[in-house]
Amino acid sequence: FNILNILYSMGKLIAIRHGQSTWNAENRFTGWVDVDLSEKGVAEAEKSGKLIKELNIDFDICFTSYLKRAINTLEIILEVLGKDIKYIKAVENNERHYGSLTSLVKSEERAKLGEEQFKKYRRSWDVRPPSLDKNSKYSSHKDPLYKNLNNIPDTESLKDTYERVVPYYEKNIEKLLKENKNIILSAHGNSIRALGKKIFNISDEKIAFLEIPTGNPLVIDFDNLGNVLGAKYLDESRKKEIIFNE
Repeated sequence: FNILNILYSMGKLIAIRHGQSTWNAENRFTGWVDVDLSEKGVAEAEKSGKLIKELNIDFDICFTSYLKRAINTLEIILEVLGKDIKYIKAVENNERHYGSLTSLVKSEERAKLGEEQFKKYRRSWDVRPPSLDKNSKYSSHKDPLYKNLNNIPDTESLKDTYERVVPYYEKNIEKLLKENKNIILSAHGNSIRALGKKIFNISDEKIAFLEIPTGNPLVIDFDNLGNVLGAKYLDESRKKEIIFNE
């Protein structure tokens, strides 16, 4: 039975968090703000492309978010692959909206809030930071990127992020994997954490411990029932623990 599942397995999903951004480098909460890749981030994307190329896999379609750090990471990867592959941008794949924490330096906020509250805002399943003021220069309501979008958030928990990422995945990506299509998803730390919670069946408590490194492709293999056969980071030197809920 297991052998049959492998013989009729689904396509491969490569999920990659964008390369380091300028605000990652400054240790700031970024969320929905559209910042560029840093020089290091560009190099991480290029290395990702080379590691993916070594797999010698044909990809059918790619997905990304509205944010240029994820889009540019994907475009760099495709350039390294020498492939002109269609990709779809979806706001559902955006990073979690960090509310009033947006643009703030993490170490300063940790000192201000205390470790416990800081961890709740940053890593818990269902705690939202306070809303970002709509008059803030970082408000997504003011960003032309989202001018045609309804229901723009002012803050999100990881649960809120999950509730947009996972339905989009099930409707648009999972069905293609079941058709044995190979897919690259270039997204963000929390959108991939949300997806990881679903794919790896991680509990609300354990999800706090799932970390996604920048610019390191995560290859996920499924059987024909959609169960995970295996998952690994291509850059062994920068991998994080992949959590599976037993």
